[in-house]
Amino acid sequence: MDASEVEFLAEKELVTIIPNFSLDKVYLIGGDIGPFNPGLPVPVPLWLAINLKQRQKCRIVPPEWMDVEKLEEIRDNERREETFTPMPSPHYMELTKLLLNHASDNIPKADEIRTLVKDTWDTRIAKLRLSADSFVREQEAHAKLDNLTLMEINTIGTFLTESLNHMYQLRTSLQYSEDGQSQEP
Repeated sequence: MDASEVEFLAEKELVTIIPNFSLDKVYLIGGDIGPFNPGLPVPVPLWLAINLKQRQKCRIVPPEWMDVEKLEEIRDNERREETFTPMPSPHYMELTKLLLNHASDNIPKADEIRTLVKDTWDTRIAKLRLSADSFVREQEAHAKLDNLTLMEINTIGTFLTESLNHMYQLRTSLQYSEDGQSQEP
């Protein structure tokens, strides 16, 4: 799975919009949406919120966690803890990127939010790299990936599987050479 596929999955997350149009309930494969009444909040998938925003049919309400104070607390907590802390959304990075790219005018302190989410992301990726390095160095057989998001797993996945494949090849070649030496007269 690549980053664009993870982003596609994130677009199914519900966000709240304030429409400026009227429309009855819409029946979609993924579920019913609406009804839409001007000025009344309605939850919709992110892909629809972005589409409506681009057509100037709504205002997007930022998620509750997309607040400078809350994100500072999340960032500081992530820096303090050795393990991964729970994130406010399983797609926090993708949601932030999409909302700030398409609706930054609806998000107060958008630049600060972008920086805080990036700081949190960088802290988590650094932890992930250290964990992966330790995992490979200590030749572990399994790992516990609590509180990681799909995008974070996707980021380290290729490196980790390649590393494990190389370790396996080295072990089998080492084992083969040791077996060959012990069988010589």
